[in-house]
Amino acid sequence: MIEVLNAMEFTPFLISFKLALITTVILFIFSLPLSWYLSQTRSKMKPMIEAVTALPIVLPPSVLGFYILWAFSQNSPIGVFLQESFGVELAFSFSGLVVASCLYSLPFMVQPLQSGFESLNKHMLEASYISGKSRLVTIWKVALPNMKPALLTALIVTFAHTVGEFGVVLMVGGSIPGETKVASVAIYEMVEIMDYTSAHIYSIFMLLLSFTVLLTVYIFNHKYRMKIGIR
Repeated sequence: MIEVLNAMEFTPFLISFKLALITTVILFIFSLPLSWYLSQTRSKMKPMIEAVTALPIVLPPSVLGFYILWAFSQNSPIGVFLQESFGVELAFSFSGLVVASCLYSLPFMVQPLQSGFESLNKHMLEASYISGKSRLVTIWKVALPNMKPALLTALIVTFAHTVGEFGVVLMVGGSIPGETKVASVAIYEMVEIMDYTSAHIYSIFMLLLSFTVLLTVYIFNHKYRMKIGIR
């Protein structure tokens, strides 16, 4: 077992963590105003926006991955525009993985933040506005500190979900060693060549990571509820 561990390549995990970190940061910046808008608006378009945002949850990853790959290819107007205007090719690249991961993990960031914003005391927000604070200051200094469980859930679950992606990243990024070969793809290839020992080690690591992430979220939420007197 020790020899197997010494011979294993852990670069796919590093790529997975790098992808998850970048995706989480980008989605937090993008999802914060979107989640706030969805929590406050009474627009008739709200159900439509929520449905589009949540689509990756029910849409098969292969379907989403196919259309993202097509959009990045030279057969689509988007792909042609990116290539001719900026010289950028997103298909089978790490940058393409980032874009695909942001689309695929979007609901895991937006929905917890939206729920957190909706659970806030409206009088607290109104008091902030009355005291002269802007909307941005209200969100950052009033809303976010009072919805820590939702914030933690959004950040950690988005990170963990991105680490565990398979279908979308395989279709969009392929399996380029050192660039787009993430941990989930590495496990798939190990099973293909019947290297079950390495596949077990990789899979156990992913299992422990997923369990630790969920346990952290539940423990924090439980302690927070006990602190504010909610059982």
